[in-house]
Amino acid sequence: MAPYSLLVTRLQKALGVRQYHVASVLCQRAKVAMSHFEPNEYIRYDLLEKNINIVRKRLNRPLTLSEKIVYGHLDDPANQEIERGKTYLRLRPDRVAMQDATAQMAMLQFISSGLPKVAVPSTIHCDHLIEAQLGGEKDLRRAKDINQEVYNFLATAGAKYGVGFWRPGSGIIHQIILENYAYPGVLLIGTDSHTPNGGGLGGICIGVGGADAVDVMAGIPWELKCPKVIGVKLMGSLSGWTSPKDVILKVAGILTVKGGTGAIVEYHGPGVDSISCTGMATICNMGAEIGATTSVFPYNHRMKKYLNKTGRAEIASLADEFKDHLVPDPGCHYDQLIEINLSELKPHINGPFTPDLAHPVAEVGTVAEKEGWPLDIRVGLIGSCTNSSYEDMGRSAAVAKQALARGLKCKSQFTITPGSEQIRATIERDGYAQILRDVGGIVLANACGPCIGQWDRKDIKKGEKNTIVTSYNRNFTGRNDANPETHAFVTSPEIVTALAIAGTLKFNPETDFLTGKDGKKFRLEAPDADELPQAEFDPGQDTYQHPPKDSSGQRVDVSPTSQRLQLLEPFDKWDGKDLEDLQILIKVKGKCTTDHISAAGPWLKFRGHLDNISNNLLIGAINVENGKANSVRNAITQEFGPVPDTARYYKKHGIRWVVVGDENYGEGSSREHAALEPRHLGGRAIITKSFARIHETNLKKQGLLPLTFADPADYNKIHPVDKLTIQGLKDFAPGKPLKCIIKHPNGTQETILLNHTFNETQIEWFRAGSALNRMKELQHQ
Repeated sequence: MAPYSLLVTRLQKALGVRQYHVASVLCQRAKVAMSHFEPNEYIRYDLLEKNINIVRKRLNRPLTLSEKIVYGHLDDPANQEIERGKTYLRLRPDRVAMQDATAQMAMLQFISSGLPKVAVPSTIHCDHLIEAQLGGEKDLRRAKDINQEVYNFLATAGAKYGVGFWRPGSGIIHQIILENYAYPGVLLIGTDSHTPNGGGLGGICIGVGGADAVDVMAGIPWELKCPKVIGVKLMGSLSGWTSPKDVILKVAGILTVKGGTGAIVEYHGPGVDSISCTGMATICNMGAEIGATTSVFPYNHRMKKYLNKTGRAEIASLADEFKDHLVPDPGCHYDQLIEINLSELKPHINGPFTPDLAHPVAEVGTVAEKEGWPLDIRVGLIGSCTNSSYEDMGRSAAVAKQALARGLKCKSQFTITPGSEQIRATIERDGYAQILRDVGGIVLANACGPCIGQWDRKDIKKGEKNTIVTSYNRNFTGRNDANPETHAFVTSPEIVTALAIAGTLKFNPETDFLTGKDGKKFRLEAPDADELPQAEFDPGQDTYQHPPKDSSGQRVDVSPTSQRLQLLEPFDKWDGKDLEDLQILIKVKGKCTTDHISAAGPWLKFRGHLDNISNNLLIGAINVENGKANSVRNAITQEFGPVPDTARYYKKHGIRWVVVGDENYGEGSSREHAALEPRHLGGRAIITKSFARIHETNLKKQGLLPLTFADPADYNKIHPVDKLTIQGLKDFAPGKPLKCIIKHPNGTQETILLNHTFNETQIEWFRAGSALNRMKELQHQ
């Protein structure tokens, strides 16, 4: 066998891997580091400019900002086929970011690749495994104890393979990225669906699954279907109670949860300048809820102000020099254009159960009465990666301060989640945290917490109908507290604070009065707060671990008896035959998010152990046969049982199976476990009316077939008791539909067509059994 170093060289040549990280080459005009933590990795605006000029000459038309940044990172700008919505682009991202729940599987896959170091700057952020229970410090201590094995694995794997490690308590991944790593024109991928947060600082930041991250960390060009571009022109200016959150709540109401699929949402127009940098990040962050590939704002003085305040004045100066490449060209074309007048926009609140059900705050109480939604608000929660900036906390504190001056506190329970250790330390220093405590709030750890279901909620019983309001981004059924009867609404932090003080959805702070302790009525004034602290940010505790220069002696241990971590075994290769007589594990009715497919909350502790976490496969999906969750018929025994148990039964008995789904299957989180689990338990295909972008890619990466009905009405032809045969795999080719034979129990058959979006590379993944298997095949050629 060839020496390891030779195998790596062959792999790099076969996959077109660069021999060095392109960002480490010195910028011709200025040497400006990408971050304080990587002083020898430089911003390459000169390369961006060169690539943009090549593409502009080829296309001979004005470019959107999204196109400039994406095409500016092409692996081969001179020859890459470019057609929005059709061709696949081969890109060279600048960096990778991973949160601790997804980093476990990503690093396990990277270890399996056999490569010695990551090829691009990469970081791990510990934010998902901290459960909200008693308050910040106590919850953090408890999390460090409970998750010690996982944190140790991530820290040692980071040290071994050259990945920066942000310890638990450092903050939420997206706030850390905004403060330290995002910059105008960056192309960043992150293993979290809210990675687009970095678009608030003018970058193209895209959420992906762990297997995509492994490709980039291995130095392999990353494939992305050439995105369409939706333009959102902002006119007027924000004022009063209207906040940046209301922009995306309004856009979500217009585009719905799948209206942005396959597109980048690009904000532009004179209204942009009335929004702070962190406000733009809020808008981009929640763009994930409309299915967008990402969202982005053009570079402006608000971004420069933020860069300067976060210690990155050199980046701001360099961005000024290259500004023409960091804004859209005049006359550029958008595939769809939406116009919003910020001066006319009213405060919004979206929900329950879906983030695109938009209501003006003035109307939600009336709608709630009509629909039978609980009016009393049990808990108000502010923070999360969407709304935990200094400005967010300041505006919420401004509302709370007015209530305190009149002798009032929150009628609802109230929690506050700082976005980062820097935000926590700064709002403590400047008094915001104490004001929010005084009004009745509990300051939680710098982590995701209740937003992702990490909430040990005690005030209600499961099944109890109740209402909560949050400044989060998602409100799917059971997401925050695992209670399907919790009616969750998302809105801005200041509206959450006002509603928590009033205690009811019927309260409109723009028009309604509160009664002070003295019996006098008063109305809350619209909050006003600084977008950035007047003094410098207080960095708080140092929570960053640099990877060592020499990691040759670093060990990464995974115990074979661990219940939290499990080394990966390769999936089986395609056997070269059509898929005959697939059993239908479940025919899903209605919305099926990645939360339905692979629940978070208490299941997060198994994210590094594929077999254990597979016990949550599709437990939230509704079975069309009986209208129940986690109850499917075993085709052999005819008994109804949990979905994972049935899948394991089929796997044990050599029965291959398929899932049939509805529209926008797999929307929500980027979690690749929703693709790994069905593959691990014997699934072969997922057939739906349509897919969410990240989930579709994740399924392909793991050797599954994500297929869509050529005629969506064919969904109704399939019944849970049928068997399916998928034909045409021997001649599997891009753009060529597959046949599906539906075999009914009475002996009759129907034939339908199934579409797919596989390109040649992705077909190779399927044949090899997974993208990782294909990488290893190339390594040994």
